[in-house]
Amino acid sequence: MLNEIYENQKNLSDKAIEALKKDFHTLRTGKVNISIVDGIFVDYYGNPTPLNQVATVLATDATTITITPWEKPMLKTITAAIQAANIGVNPNNDGECVKLFFPPMTKEEREKNAKQAKAMGEKAKISIRNIRKDANDDIKKLEKEKSVPEDGIKKAYDEVQKITDNYSNKIDSLVKDKESELLKV
Repeated sequence: MLNEIYENQKNLSDKAIEALKKDFHTLRTGKVNISIVDGIFVDYYGNPTPLNQVATVLATDATTITITPWEKPMLKTITAAIQAANIGVNPNNDGECVKLFFPPMTKEEREKNAKQAKAMGEKAKISIRNIRKDANDDIKKLEKEKSVPEDGIKKAYDEVQKITDNYSNKIDSLVKDKESELLKV
């Protein structure tokens, strides 16, 4: 019973870590990342379709993303979808592809993104603490049912805290790495 609680806590905590990593992809570092256009959908024959499913999306250099549609008529639709998404740059349509030119990041932008990374880390830690609370609640139920001996209950609470501390340290490490990546020129 206790092992199930620990496994559930670890699985949910792993998902919180994955969500944090996914959130980090939305932050712009010195080099552009094609994931910046992941949330953009285009109208493809009446269906909202992710941009990367109707075009090839490439980061051609540190400040440029090139989007080449598989069908030429999609150029105007893609351009309009990017403008509507308001990602901070205007699309340049040259008749063959759409290019997004991102200006180099300023020191202030880097620091702002580093603060955002810290905030994302705090949000992930809150998730980890909520998962700990749920695991502790499950242990309390077992305690009320008297299905685990008293010394086993104490060990269970300690194990849940150990798992929580381990994941909190992982989050701290991820945030620290992301901050150094963001602040690097």
